[in-house]
Amino acid sequence: MRRNQGFSDPEYSAEYSAECSVSLPSDPDRGVGRTHEISVRNSGSCLCLPRFMRLTFVPESLENLYQTYFKRQRHETLLVLVIFAALFDCYVVVMCAVVFSSDKLAALVVAGVGLVLDVILFLLCKKGLLPNRVTRKVVPYLLWLLITAQVFSYLGLSFAHAHAASDTVGWQAFFVFSFFITLPLSLTPIVVISAVSCVVHTLVLGVTVAQQHQDGLKGMQFLREILANVFLYLCAIIVGIMSYYMADRKHRKAFLEARQSLEVKMNLEEQSQQQENLMLSILPKHVADEMLKDMKKDESQKDQQQFNTMYMYRHENVSILFADIVGFTQLSSACSAQELVKLLNELFARFDKLAAKYHQLRIKILGDCYYCICGLPDYREDHAVCSILMGLAMVEAISYVREKTKTGVDMRVGVHTGTVLGGVLGQKRWQYDVWSTDVTVANKMEAGGIPGRVHISQSTLDCLKGEFDVEPGDGGSRCDYLDEKGIETYLVIASKPEVKKTATQNGLNGSALPNGAPTSSKPGSPALIGTKEPNGSVHTNSSTSEEPEEQEGQADNPSFPNPRRRLRLQDLADRVVDASEDEHELNQLLNEALLERESAQVVKKRNTFLLSMRFMDPEMETRYSVEKEKQSGAAFSCSCVVLLCTALVEILIDPWLMTHYVTFVVGEVLLLILTICSLAAIFPRAFPKKLVAFSTWIDRTRWARNTWAMLAIFILVMANTVDMLSCLQYSMGPNGTAGMAMQDGCMENPKYYNYVAVLSLIATIMLVQVSHMVKLTLMLLITGAVAVINIYAWRPIFDEYDRIRFQGHDFPMVAVEKMQIFSTPGLNGTDRPLLVPSKYSVTAMLFVMMLSFYCFSRHVETLARTLFLWKIEVHEQKERVYEMRRWNEALVTNMLPEHVARHFLGSKKRDEELYSQSYDEIGVMFASLPNFADFYTEESINNGGIECLRFLNEIISDFDSLLDNPKFRIITKIKTIGSTYMAASGVTPDVNTNGFTSSNKEEKSDKERWQHLADLADFALAMKDTLTNINNQSFNNFMLRIGMNKGGVLAGVIGARKPHYDIWGNTVNVASRMESTGVMGNIQVVEETQAILREYGFRFVRRGPIFVKGKGELLTFFLKGREKPATFPNGSSVTLPHQVLDSS
Repeated sequence: MRRNQGFSDPEYSAEYSAECSVSLPSDPDRGVGRTHEISVRNSGSCLCLPRFMRLTFVPESLENLYQTYFKRQRHETLLVLVIFAALFDCYVVVMCAVVFSSDKLAALVVAGVGLVLDVILFLLCKKGLLPNRVTRKVVPYLLWLLITAQVFSYLGLSFAHAHAASDTVGWQAFFVFSFFITLPLSLTPIVVISAVSCVVHTLVLGVTVAQQHQDGLKGMQFLREILANVFLYLCAIIVGIMSYYMADRKHRKAFLEARQSLEVKMNLEEQSQQQENLMLSILPKHVADEMLKDMKKDESQKDQQQFNTMYMYRHENVSILFADIVGFTQLSSACSAQELVKLLNELFARFDKLAAKYHQLRIKILGDCYYCICGLPDYREDHAVCSILMGLAMVEAISYVREKTKTGVDMRVGVHTGTVLGGVLGQKRWQYDVWSTDVTVANKMEAGGIPGRVHISQSTLDCLKGEFDVEPGDGGSRCDYLDEKGIETYLVIASKPEVKKTATQNGLNGSALPNGAPTSSKPGSPALIGTKEPNGSVHTNSSTSEEPEEQEGQADNPSFPNPRRRLRLQDLADRVVDASEDEHELNQLLNEALLERESAQVVKKRNTFLLSMRFMDPEMETRYSVEKEKQSGAAFSCSCVVLLCTALVEILIDPWLMTHYVTFVVGEVLLLILTICSLAAIFPRAFPKKLVAFSTWIDRTRWARNTWAMLAIFILVMANTVDMLSCLQYSMGPNGTAGMAMQDGCMENPKYYNYVAVLSLIATIMLVQVSHMVKLTLMLLITGAVAVINIYAWRPIFDEYDRIRFQGHDFPMVAVEKMQIFSTPGLNGTDRPLLVPSKYSVTAMLFVMMLSFYCFSRHVETLARTLFLWKIEVHEQKERVYEMRRWNEALVTNMLPEHVARHFLGSKKRDEELYSQSYDEIGVMFASLPNFADFYTEESINNGGIECLRFLNEIISDFDSLLDNPKFRIITKIKTIGSTYMAASGVTPDVNTNGFTSSNKEEKSDKERWQHLADLADFALAMKDTLTNINNQSFNNFMLRIGMNKGGVLAGVIGARKPHYDIWGNTVNVASRMESTGVMGNIQVVEETQAILREYGFRFVRRGPIFVKGKGELLTFFLKGREKPATFPNGSSVTLPHQVLDSS
């Protein structure tokens, strides 16, 4: 599936590169649209990191936004730190309560107050009762001070007169590491406050111990203990920095994904909007809506249809307007073809704006004929009035052209009111059109009209309700059709003041237009003939009057599929364009997108199981399990650092025990192997391919990943266990009792081996892509192994440690002796010890830390799964937008040739910007069904003519399906005109021959140059065979009348906002005359075309000279077939149904 493809994309270069820039293109397929470049440089302000680890976004505004996002993400972890502090207070309360005495009251009260403050702070932050500024700026430092005060209070009040260099060192290291993983601050402040805490703790503890043991202080041992404390703190800080760095990179990656998603969606949305506007300018909204709905259907649903889909709708009581330029021949002779198309483009663009003003739907432009309908698709009571006003405005608009060109051009306008069948026929090159007898009448009203006047029928007059004065039109005298049908006609009489008054009464003045659109100024005011430019475009000052129409179109069609509504980004629609030019605005949108994403995720939190936190959807869980995490190597590097610091601490405590050195070397080698195997997938070029493949397999296999993590922690556990057991053997006397003569080692400092276990817990927390349940299992292994050794194997060592430490310090000797049987105190209160034995207190400390870290592990996994869901959502949103754009693009390219559609979608165009392309050697074909007019009836048995059009749709659709044949890939359908099919060959850029690769015309032979014309002739013959098959199946007798010609044409688009693609020139005119003067069942061509096609094996029958209007007599031929198969340049051949094979 496509959405899975996104997860295999290359990681952002911010992941593992020293300096990178992330370019975010709008569309990887096209490369069109905006592009913002984001640089990630090694210029971070935190000097405590190596240069390659200092990541910061450029520009600075983006970095500031990221820091806000990062701190907001860590707000939840701040609550985790509050829980840590509360658990520590609970630990102190329990330690004081089980051996309660009067001197424990102060420590108990302080811990109780601290617990209450923790609860209050938790509630304030959780409920959001504090101002955001206070939460971000004050609460982190306040919590740090509170935790530091609690640790020092516990140190001062619980160990009075019996302090040792190891007191609360484990808790201090625990909280130092916790600051890095929880505080929502930048790295530099966290490093500073952690260093300050450690320095102060070391100084206070060192001074206190030195003062209390002035006489019996062992200087070298004390110094080694202080250094051991320093290495414990240093390890916590180093691993904490690595943890912060890993979290920072993960969030930067998520931030970049969010920004890229926004960027891509904005660009795609703009392109989709361009496509939608272009599509809606060609097709009415209700038709385009239905087409998009059908495109979403499954192929199985489409296969079940008996007929091809036809989008045809019946509209009653509408007014049809036909307008033709009188004197167009004179005008065309007065200017070149390029200037003529340019003039038509400007004039029809003006007509389109008038159509928007007067609520007309432009149907089609046929050469110099323009026709539109009012009252479709939405009914209007004043449809006839609007059409009359439209006609009068068109007459006034053409007068300006007449003055500028000094020619006799004028407009002849005919209007008729009745019923139409509106829709599209065929499967390619859709163009909206209307059919009915009333359409024919409207056409004849124009043909029988008078230049400069609006000619209307009786049915239109009946709908005007006296709004305009009229006079008899006598159309029957100028048009035989009107005379035969007995249609009464009239000419509209209206002075300009009356027209303006009528327009105002009907709500057509500027203030009454939808969305407050201003009324166009005098229709002829903009210069219709502007300065020429190399690209044929024209500068005018009327490019803004189209906007109200677009706004109206959007407002009238809220159901139309609009990608903008699917983006889940507030106000994106209103600000998407401005954001491309304003970095601040883009960042503002990004911040809103992140906030909305975070708030939306709160609602969706229950898509995981409560205990295991696995996704309820098995497929989603599988996708999450194979998600690759590039930071696994860094996590194993932390294990190496932990083992190094463990060895240094143990060597300082007991430098004479050789086991420490052995376990360090063996363990470090094994951990380095694990680390290298993890790093191989990150740096594939630096390692052998087999190792890289193995590393990749580990990253993508959940059980292998878990096994690898468990091996790392198991190595740490075994190293610590072996060291503790070796120390036990080394410290015991021959009779199995503790050696009283031991001066140092584990006998003097047994707590440090438990502090080493704290570092192992920290290493467990650093593991990535490992379930919280696996982490809990590993932490239970660490804590359980050390607890068993503490309580059972090391019991005599801890008892001896307590006895030596507390003797001579106001503690009753009996109490010290009773410490070893704490579980069965004496019956009287005098025998209760004043301190919990160390073997129990350090074991309880480990369990509390394990519980704290487990809470954090659950939070980390929740965050990881949330980021994964966000990533899924990002890809799904982009897929939805891509899919919508593909649908729109498919519709657009089915209405315009692909290269023409690309021209309009590539960038923003001015209203009158012209697309035109000259071709010297083109083939043109017209194919009509002359006897379809006899077949068409509007009787009820034919559903008012719809069933007749359904049959025509089947014929045109079959013709369209021929274009899917690779043989006909260079043939372009231009349009259908009623039952006439128009196509051309050689108008596709860079594909003027079928299989010949030579690009320059001079380099091609005549046969290569005109291969496309032979293909067009094959296409015409294939159309005849297709129609014969249809006749045989439907028992009809339709016949094609086809005309072909070759030569030069001008292809172009009239109206950039309402584009209509067509081709013009003498070649087109002659091809049209070949069809109209032809004979049914035949393909008529002129002598020049016959001479070229004869070389390709086509057979002809001479018809003789015929009279062609405007051309005089032309010698013509009928194309009858082809005597040999069409041969492609590569030697392959395709036999078409009309070809005659040589049996010999």
